[in-house]
Amino acid sequence: MAKQEIDPIVQIALVVDDIEKYIDAYTEVFGIERPAWRLTDTKDVTHARYLGRETEARAKLAFIKAGNLSIELIEPVGEPSVWATALKQNGPGVHHIAFRYKDKKPVLDALGLPITQTGDFKGGNYTYLDARGKLGVDIEILENPDM
Repeated sequence: MAKQEIDPIVQIALVVDDIEKYIDAYTEVFGIERPAWRLTDTKDVTHARYLGRETEARAKLAFIKAGNLSIELIEPVGEPSVWATALKQNGPGVHHIAFRYKDKKPVLDALGLPITQTGDFKGGNYTYLDARGKLGVDIEILENPDM
């Protein structure tokens, strides 16, 4: 692969087994305002696919602003998903780092890593890449055409 610059990281995400517990912990440790959590949309909105197949899995998400990036807390709801698999295999902890692009296709082509999950959200979409074996952490590519 040709040498390329790495775009700034926009997010570090952790999978957790109890989002309320981890929100409380981050609030206490860092003295921050308590973030609210939200449940991801249903599959008719997200069109989520895990390992190439439709999935009804959802997640509770909370975002904590940390300078120019966010810390995302993810509690899996239902299966199958990258989040549920990671939580089962590794327990709570770092799941992925995320990068944002206007057009993800050239990035995905250049990286050449296996895609594990994809889905849509308001204003864009996401693609998780299996990079744990090579990089020690999975990668999320966020595509926001209007960014």
